[in-house]
Amino acid sequence: MNKDGNTLINISKKTFIQVTALLLGLVIISVILTYVIPGGQFKVTESGETDYSQYIQRDDLKGINILKGIFSPVLVFASPGGLSLIMLSLFLLIISSSFQVMNDVGGIRALIGSVSDRFKTKKTAFILIVTLFFMCFGAFLGLFEEMLTMLPIMTMLCIAIGYDSFTGFLISIVACGFGFASAITNPFTVLLASEIIGVNPMHHVWYRLIVFAVMYVLLSLYIFRYTGKIRKDPSYSYTYLHDERLRHSTQDQNGETAVNSKRTAIIYSIFLAAALALIIVFSTVPSIRDYTVPALIAYFLIFGIAAGVLCGAGLRFVLKSFLKGLAGALPTLVFIALAAAVKYVFDEGAITPTIVWQINRMTEGKNVFAVALVIYLIILLLEFFISSSTAKAILVMGILSAVSVGLSKSMMVLIYTFADGYTNVIFPTSPVLLISLSMIEIDYFKWVKKSLPLFAANVMIVLALIALGLVIGY
Repeated sequence: MNKDGNTLINISKKTFIQVTALLLGLVIISVILTYVIPGGQFKVTESGETDYSQYIQRDDLKGINILKGIFSPVLVFASPGGLSLIMLSLFLLIISSSFQVMNDVGGIRALIGSVSDRFKTKKTAFILIVTLFFMCFGAFLGLFEEMLTMLPIMTMLCIAIGYDSFTGFLISIVACGFGFASAITNPFTVLLASEIIGVNPMHHVWYRLIVFAVMYVLLSLYIFRYTGKIRKDPSYSYTYLHDERLRHSTQDQNGETAVNSKRTAIIYSIFLAAALALIIVFSTVPSIRDYTVPALIAYFLIFGIAAGVLCGAGLRFVLKSFLKGLAGALPTLVFIALAAAVKYVFDEGAITPTIVWQINRMTEGKNVFAVALVIYLIILLLEFFISSSTAKAILVMGILSAVSVGLSKSMMVLIYTFADGYTNVIFPTSPVLLISLSMIEIDYFKWVKKSLPLFAANVMIVLALIALGLVIGY
């Protein structure tokens, strides 16, 4: 068992300061904008529903209260969306602690042993299969935050077969984000947006399947370009030092207190399979979909500890390991609070409706491609401040459903999914991105620099697919 002090999430002081400074800067800018942009609101009907086609400017609103702006990272937890934020924070802490236990009792090593042996000579197949697997989770089920549960396993698997943690991040978190944006039946984007705007979500689904295939090829090429370089020179790896520490940690799991690896592998195979089944069931049943994260918190809290004990580790050792994982994840809560504070400031300053309304007016009288481009940019802008797909779908599609902009309803849903998904793995206001990068010890700015070719190609392809869709009458 692993008795050292290493944790699976190990955020360097430099990374913590850089990301915190970036997010603090965004919060300050958002506060200033509330004094520059006029406040406003959308009309509320007698039944209590918001009418996004009716905008009311509020000249009496002159920016957010300064104290609210200063304490926004704390106050955001008491806001209407605060409960979801608390759940996300608890989710991260419990997941991190459970995987710390899994690592310390030898569960990760036991699991990856047999799998890595099978794929050491089939590395290309491994990349293609796992990338497709995670893209499908995003495209069909709308999963993203939940995939944090799989990141530690994917990173260790990639290390075991000769790749690195960064490859594990690409084939899981980034792949899921690409699937989210290449949505087929994603309930949080395609289905919800289609329902709001009044179009059959299966209308022209063949085109979205083509989009999915194109983006799968793009991401795969990027991954193979990177893995090709680390095959030639392992020191090229973006996570070289981090992975060396993980290898050392695994080697330190000696036989003094080692448990039966076969039994450990079986226990944790059941543990993860049940978690995956839980995710799928809760995500596909509409009546319980909103309870996916709370259910996962309860599952990993209870069975994360139980699995460690069943593997033969003492309860005291398991609890100590659990608390170690908890402590390692605590700094990421600062990232979550600051990222969410930006949206809180915009909401309290009442400028989100004004921004949306004014930009929406820019589409009037433009040619269809220009309109499509403006809508795409609108959603990109909103994505920076509002990471919730559901909130944006209600806001944006609610407005577009009442405005004639010369685009088909199916095209507007497609543009929405394009702008909503990819930004989850590039914008610093995405908590999942920041947490994932922290787990593999990658600096956010380094990620942006290294991923620019991928996202530059992505934007060009997206614009080409929008143009093609307009030509063929999508």
